[in-house]
Amino acid sequence: PLAQRSELDRWILSELNATIATVTERMDAYDNYGACQAITQFVDAMSNWYVRRSRDRFWASDKRSPEKLDAYWTLYECLLATTKLIAPFVPFLAESLWQKLAVATFGDQAPESVHLCDYPVAKPQAIDAALSVQMHLVREITSLGRQARSAAELKVRQPLAKVEVILADTTHQAWLESHAGLIAEELNVKAVDFTENAEQYIDYTIVPNFKRLGPKLGKNMPKVKKLLGDLDGGQMLAELKSAGKVTLDLGDGASIDLDEDDIEVRLQAKEGWAAAQGRGVVVVLATELTEELISEGWMRDLVRVIQDQRKELGCEFTDRIEIGIVTESTELRTAIEQFREYVLQETLAVSIVFEPLKGVESVVAKIGDAEAQIYVKVAS
Repeated sequence: PLAQRSELDRWILSELNATIATVTERMDAYDNYGACQAITQFVDAMSNWYVRRSRDRFWASDKRSPEKLDAYWTLYECLLATTKLIAPFVPFLAESLWQKLAVATFGDQAPESVHLCDYPVAKPQAIDAALSVQMHLVREITSLGRQARSAAELKVRQPLAKVEVILADTTHQAWLESHAGLIAEELNVKAVDFTENAEQYIDYTIVPNFKRLGPKLGKNMPKVKKLLGDLDGGQMLAELKSAGKVTLDLGDGASIDLDEDDIEVRLQAKEGWAAAQGRGVVVVLATELTEELISEGWMRDLVRVIQDQRKELGCEFTDRIEIGIVTESTELRTAIEQFREYVLQETLAVSIVFEPLKGVESVVAKIGDAEAQIYVKVAS
């Protein structure tokens, strides 16, 4: 039953039914483009969030695990419904999917063609609007965190000390705090904090929306631009939030009221931080790297190289391996010793030795600033 499934399952089924409702409504209005946009957004959410966040359940060794069965069944429901949803738009792709998902599975019990099926009908009781908003916030925070990483030229595999999240609306902050572990995992940070004091991490620059204000202000535009530049950005944003507008004195008894659409807010992270801004949320990453964080980042790179070797060897997911590493870097050897258990666990290795493995061809990889020969073989 839906109520007994995990939060992630309930979320994607809520998104599915909301999408079905939107697509039906848009098609009834002869807005096929809008219908296609809704489908595209759902497929993106399903593939880039639901499937990725469910990998541990898909890979669970216990085939009778309720979590594993729920994950598979939920994904199957979503794929089957999506196949019907896309049928009017991409009929041949939909038919190919239907033959694989339905006919090959259920044979004569399934309709012969997707085009002989009824179009999906949304189940209002399955739509959870609050959960949809909350999960959207999590996804936006992680997306902004990655943007900040990219701007600071920090690899995704490099662990960072913490992320600060600044919300314009704190309605869902308690829920987000209860999912701090998820955010930390997605952004590869050690801690997640929520704060209202953005000024210690970022500076705001306020500029007029020239396209919107140009026709209205005319020759007063340069004066408004200067007045906005002289204002305290944080204080002005607080005034906008509380009053919904800010009033500028143009002199000679003239003034103008500006709302959120009349201005553009640009932010600059202070030294040691990287920031990205979305609609209603700012994400700030600590960019200072300690020796331990750098070493851990090296180990994540090492794990990636070893995992690539597992694939080259055709290892099954449960196969155990042995690892040999030859390097002249004492820093790399020290980091491997420090994070030995992490590497063993992530790669399903039974041993790591600092010498070649007999009968195994090595690969040369650069881990951090060091070069290493890496040997991998299936454990005997």
